[in-house]
Amino acid sequence: MPMEIIHKKEQKQFEAWENNEMLGHMTYTWIGDDKFIIDHTVVEIPAEGKGVGKSLVMAGVDFARKNNLKILPLCPFAKLIFDKNNDIHDVLMK
Repeated sequence: MPMEIIHKKEQKQFEAWENNEMLGHMTYTWIGDDKFIIDHTVVEIPAEGKGVGKSLVMAGVDFARKNNLKILPLCPFAKLIFDKNNDIHDVLMK
């Protein structure tokens, strides 16, 4: 079964699941109505190095694009993903 990313809007987080196991999660906080901060990304030890963290950040990017939102990546991991991928700067809060 492939990894599935679930957006839990009420908890303000994205979760990565595979075979009924949570591989990691990314939390965010709203800044007004059109911006959010990625504040924390966690990947469980058995899933480290498998692209889970990047998949979580990219799910946040997709959400931002679909809803015309901007992202402030305060989480060091999320910031690293933004620094390495210029193609997602369209959602980066300046």
